[in-house]
Amino acid sequence: METLKLNGDFRRVYGRGKSLAAPALVTYALRSRRGKCRYGITASKKVGNAVERVRCRRVIREALRTLDKPPRGSWDLVFVARGKTKHMKSTQIQEIMRDHLAKLGVI
Repeated sequence: METLKLNGDFRRVYGRGKSLAAPALVTYALRSRRGKCRYGITASKKVGNAVERVRCRRVIREALRTLDKPPRGSWDLVFVARGKTKHMKSTQIQEIMRDHLAKLGVI
């Protein structure tokens, strides 16, 4: 999987993609034509200071990396950390992520 880097890519997924929200994670998914799956992770200043935001991104990245079923097909995914993310472990985030991706039809 590759990462989303450009602001325009994130905006396209936010605007046209489908989303699901939980107290610890928001997931946006948009089918793409690139032939591969890409993901992006964000954490706003509402989450906390820089150390807490980096930890949130790291926990979400690890949950995605260890996901038992990788996303099939070509998708652009954006995961947004929320206030409760900083208090959770990657296994807890992984359960939420698996539920969101299944409901969105990604896995």
